[in-house]
Amino acid sequence: MKELVSLLNAFCLLSLLAVGGGSAVLPQMEHETVSIHGWVSAADFATIYSLGQMAPGPNMTMVGLIGFKAAGITGMLVVLLAFYLPSSVLTYAASHLWDACKNSPWRDAVQKGMAPITIGLMLAGVYAVGKTASYNPAHSLEFNGITCGIGLAVAAILFARRINPALLILAGGVAGWFFLR
Repeated sequence: MKELVSLLNAFCLLSLLAVGGGSAVLPQMEHETVSIHGWVSAADFATIYSLGQMAPGPNMTMVGLIGFKAAGITGMLVVLLAFYLPSSVLTYAASHLWDACKNSPWRDAVQKGMAPITIGLMLAGVYAVGKTASYNPAHSLEFNGITCGIGLAVAAILFARRINPALLILAGGVAGWFFLR
């Protein structure tokens, strides 16, 4: 029961901090789930994140897998509810306030101020997942050039061409299997 309360607290807070989407809280999510609570390993977190990117629907449904690893089916349900409900209620309330203030000059200022914050949070998420994936899972302090190279190659391809990221994730998985087995 204590584990479920910890999951509820951690993911409710992450839900409310997810300004700009769930990807914005990836560094904090990794810190909470790997370093503080140990619900998943760093390698598991990177794998779960990859699965979330490939799965249809919202990519942050990956949080359910973290809850499942921590406390089974009940943990999964608690985490999904804790991650989606608070932000949904907050968004609903904020949308009513936003609509009520549509002619206010502060609305434009808030909107312009949130854009760089959101981009910064998303970049921090990319850095956190990239850092986790670039180290050898067996030796967390040993840099792994192969995984880093695969990540950089995928990023370069995405910048150069418009291609479905799920295909690149699959190709990266195949390359990882081939080079790291």
